[in-house]
Amino acid sequence: MTPYAPNLISSVGRPKAALLELWPGISLTLARAHEACGQFRRSFAMMVAQNTQGPVFWVAPEWSTDRLHAEGVIPFFSPGRLTFVSPKRAEDILWCVEEILRSSAVPLVVADLPGLPALTPVRRLHLAAETGAREGGCAPLALLLTPGTGGAPGIESRWHMGPIPQAGMDHWQLTRIRSRSAPPRRWHVARHEGRYRLTSATQPPPSLEPPPKT
Repeated sequence: MTPYAPNLISSVGRPKAALLELWPGISLTLARAHEACGQFRRSFAMMVAQNTQGPVFWVAPEWSTDRLHAEGVIPFFSPGRLTFVSPKRAEDILWCVEEILRSSAVPLVVADLPGLPALTPVRRLHLAAETGAREGGCAPLALLLTPGTGGAPGIESRWHMGPIPQAGMDHWQLTRIRSRSAPPRRWHVARHEGRYRLTSATQPPPSLEPPPKT
């Protein structure tokens, strides 16, 4: 399967999907589940949160040792917007995300996962987000944070955020590895006056796409 998979069926008569614009030309489709991986995937999640309004639910297993700290969140958005949910069982993580999406009470739900989810739970997240958008007050978005180079099946898009060697702590390399609506692309992101701006854009190497499972 190619990373860029445009819809081959005519979209005439379909409502246009709502988008959350992160930067000019870079958007996430609302009412869908997306994936972020890489060393700075949590920074990417906070950049996404910076472009939303209202509460942000951060779901991570109770036993996780990687916890957000207020001092690290402040450069991105107010820590007061965060609500932490800490399920005791691994199988409850995505169940919690699903219920939050279906409620449509929270515009952004981040799931900090210890491993890759299966296809069925991801499909359930899409359905829950669509239900929330249809019946509730907002079109919620789910962002799954996965270890390594990611590879969650069925996601709307996959993003990788890593460091730029010798560029400092306020510089990142953002790669759109795959998306249902846009081709792979790579950007440099830098902090400037409290915001995060894009600099150059290049084509990413194919090595970031996880090999197909056999």
